[in-house]
Amino acid sequence: MNCSTSIPKAFLVLALVFLIATQFVVEEVGAAGECGKTPIRTAATSLSPCLSAARNARAKVPPACCTKVGALIKTAPKCLCAVLLSPLAKQAGINPAIAIAIPKKCNIRNRPAGKKCGRYVVP
Repeated sequence: MNCSTSIPKAFLVLALVFLIATQFVVEEVGAAGECGKTPIRTAATSLSPCLSAARNARAKVPPACCTKVGALIKTAPKCLCAVLLSPLAKQAGINPAIAIAIPKKCNIRNRPAGKKCGRYVVP
C-alpha cells in the first residue's frame, strides 16, 4: 500500500463522514427548532392518540388527539408540520396525506388552513 495515496483517501473519507454527520445535526436542530424547546421526539410522542387517525382516513379521530393537536397548533403551529414530515412519523406508519386533515376533522378553528406542509396543504 502506498502511504502517499492512502493519506489523501483517508482524509477524504474523514471529510465525507464529517459532512454527513454535520448535515444530520443541522437537520435535527432545525426540526427541533420548529417545536420550540421541546424535542421533536417528545412532540411526536405527545400525538400518539392520533396514530390510528393518521394511518387510516376512515378512522375516527379520538378526542384526546384533537386536544393534543389543538394545543400544539396554539403553541407551536410549525411543530405539527415538522412532526408530520419527520422520520419518526414515517417509522410509525403515518400517512402525511391523511394526517394533514386531522385538524379539520377535529374542527380546530385556528388551524393553519391553506398553509403548505411539505407537499401537502392544510385543509
